[in-house]
Amino acid sequence: MLVAAGSGHTAGPLGMADIFTALYFRILKHDPKSPEWEDRDRLFLSNGHICPVRYATMAHAGYFPVEECLTLRKFGSRLQGHPERERLPGIETTSGPLGSGLSQAAGYAYAARMPARPNGRSGGDKKKFRIYCAMSDGEHDAGNTWEAAMFAAKNRLSNLTGIIDRNNIQIDGYTEDIMPLEPLRDKYEAFGWHVLEVDGHNIPQFIAMCSEAEAIQEKPTVIIAHTIPGKGIKEIENDFRWHGSPPGKGPTDVIPAEEQGKVFLDELRTLGGKITSEHQ
Repeated sequence: MLVAAGSGHTAGPLGMADIFTALYFRILKHDPKSPEWEDRDRLFLSNGHICPVRYATMAHAGYFPVEECLTLRKFGSRLQGHPERERLPGIETTSGPLGSGLSQAAGYAYAARMPARPNGRSGGDKKKFRIYCAMSDGEHDAGNTWEAAMFAAKNRLSNLTGIIDRNNIQIDGYTEDIMPLEPLRDKYEAFGWHVLEVDGHNIPQFIAMCSEAEAIQEKPTVIIAHTIPGKGIKEIENDFRWHGSPPGKGPTDVIPAEEQGKVFLDELRTLGGKITSEHQ
């Protein structure tokens, strides 16, 4: 998708591939044939720039043809560089401005918990669906995120699960150099959240953490998922320079620009050479 588009973010989508696979194929209550199903779980993507992995997962889940993925960032495409709610079925919110997603998700979770209005007008009716919010670690530099964290804890939004992509990079460098986030767990606990930590590439462990979050009744839960940006391509793993660079336009000190697309795709398809051509 990124090679075809010639623009977009590489590191984050690869790092979150395992988590999005778990969400769409084991965790979320959803129906690709009925994207507006009232009782579906809601997934808010705050760090909208990693949307290629969401689009790819949604396509394989049946929301739209896989072939449409190659229209990413093209003029008129439903697959914009940041998700647009009214353009693509199954997208809950338009995202892009970092730091706003948790506020949107917390507001939705609050509304879902509201009782029905006695005059018959629409209300939350204490809905049973869950709200998930995927966030980057770097966007925790934004104060809006912490305002939302206070709001969710104050209102005991146990129907809300936050998922932090703790990959330790942002566009200008490593998070702990730009604006240190640690101790991140302690901060969320101090704000009144139930906090879990997980290897973001261990799918069974992540599924178990989401199940635990459902069992917490008195407060919201946040899962700090430790991930490797650029996971699966050894030449770019943990390199912040690939945060916002697509293959062909990234750093050339390891792989020449004209070779990046082929080299990276071959590495992903063969799991770094572990799978030979006859096994593909």
